[in-house]
Amino acid sequence: MADDAARLLGWRARLWVTDFEQRLLVPVPTTELPPAEPVGFDGTLAGRAFRRVTPVPAPGEPPVLWLPLLDGVHRFGVVQYELAAGDSPDDPDVRDRSALLAHLVGHLLAAKNPYGDTLDVVGRRRHRSVATELLSGLLPPLTFGCPGLVVSGLLEPCYEVAADAFDYAVQDRTAYLAVLDAAGHDLQATLAVSVAVAALRNARREGRTLYETVTGIEEALQEQWHGETFVTAVLAELDLPSGRLRYVNAGHPAPLLMRDRKVVKRLEGGRRIVLGLGHGELEVAEEWLQPDDWLVLHTDGITEARGPDGTFFGVDRLVDQLARSAANGEPAPETLRQVVHAVLRHQEGRLQDDATLLVAQWSSGEEREMHAR
Repeated sequence: MADDAARLLGWRARLWVTDFEQRLLVPVPTTELPPAEPVGFDGTLAGRAFRRVTPVPAPGEPPVLWLPLLDGVHRFGVVQYELAAGDSPDDPDVRDRSALLAHLVGHLLAAKNPYGDTLDVVGRRRHRSVATELLSGLLPPLTFGCPGLVVSGLLEPCYEVAADAFDYAVQDRTAYLAVLDAAGHDLQATLAVSVAVAALRNARREGRTLYETVTGIEEALQEQWHGETFVTAVLAELDLPSGRLRYVNAGHPAPLLMRDRKVVKRLEGGRRIVLGLGHGELEVAEEWLQPDDWLVLHTDGITEARGPDGTFFGVDRLVDQLARSAANGEPAPETLRQVVHAVLRHQEGRLQDDATLLVAQWSSGEEREMHAR
């Protein structure tokens, strides 16, 4: 369909989608175009268009234009336009038409993808566990943007993950954010974290308070496992007009508050025991964000990733990587991709624990810039 539409302009179009590990761009199979091989993100024009979320021209005969394939600010991959002879990638009309078509295709992919497995099969490069299959179907899109907020999450290892999850939603003028980590690394852990996410969403959609949400998750876990398993979590609510953050931490690593590319605070409040072992005491903590602040939620699989010499990846490396990517002008989803790949390199390509990151950029304007690109 994309190629048929491009032909009306005298062009050809090929779609490329990212693999699960976000290391390759894989061509979507079609009988209308000759076969093509996957390309890497680094050192390629296709990869640059995806990483920077910006059009990348390739002058030649015929000229080629690469554009990010987006639904809102969620990245699927890229679209490659082979332009007609005489068309210039720098022509404003060419840019406008190609961007409009790319946005339409990205929206169609988002709308139709839940009804089949085509993109999932294309992006799958090796065997995926049943636990991961269950969990991946539970997660929201990796990136979301609305006025004043960009949220981006990433979870690894994407073929064997079992116990981690993240969730977010924006309703009215409140953003709901959560990162969860169940005990264990098997299907049982996946079931526990899935129940916790389901209870979280149920409470949110029923209009319950943060206190009631925590209580609901606790009761759901107790009903199923009777205190024999538990889930750690950070649950947060961010008021978008004011920047007021309210949060609860159930036995989880403390969230980080970044300002001007530096960690200015670890959010140590709102502590209670892990979810599933009893209600205990509950106090909702509060923090006020400033414009352009980053709220960083993560599981211990990030900071406690061990290198061959036994050293942890640690909070300092996490912050350095986040700051470096931000200083280079990388958008939020690309920043997270680079952080997770840095963690993988630290462990020589194989994580010993699930690793999850969720970053919320408040009042940053980044959502407008990513749409404009």
